[in-house]
Amino acid sequence: MKMSEAGQGQGQKEKAVGFLTLVASGNVREAYDRYIGPGFRHHNAYFRGDANSLMAAMEENAEKFPNKAIEVKRALEEGDSVMVYSHIKHEPGALGAAVVHIFRFENGRVAELWDLGQAIPEDSPNENGMF
Repeated sequence: MKMSEAGQGQGQKEKAVGFLTLVASGNVREAYDRYIGPGFRHHNAYFRGDANSLMAAMEENAEKFPNKAIEVKRALEEGDSVMVYSHIKHEPGALGAAVVHIFRFENGRVAELWDLGQAIPEDSPNENGMF
């Protein structure tokens, strides 16, 4: 994996959002080159825990959903960790999902990633909404 100089000078919060934005726009390899560190591991239960397995899945998803959009609602940073709460839509007009990504950084690069998501229901009794 190429260690690009892009992303230098950004804080961890900006790097986490930058990674997600690039991935959502279909620029998965660029996101990995800019932000993922050596020895990266993730905790998505549907894929092996290494960088290449998740990158391949993200590329497949980008190909399947070329009009995917992400709207970051909140990004919180504490120590070496960043949490990003987003509204992700695979297609325009879709309700999408509320997704939380938790990043752990080492030496300015993403070392570890967790993600959780919840589909937005059509009819929810909650008057406050998901966001």
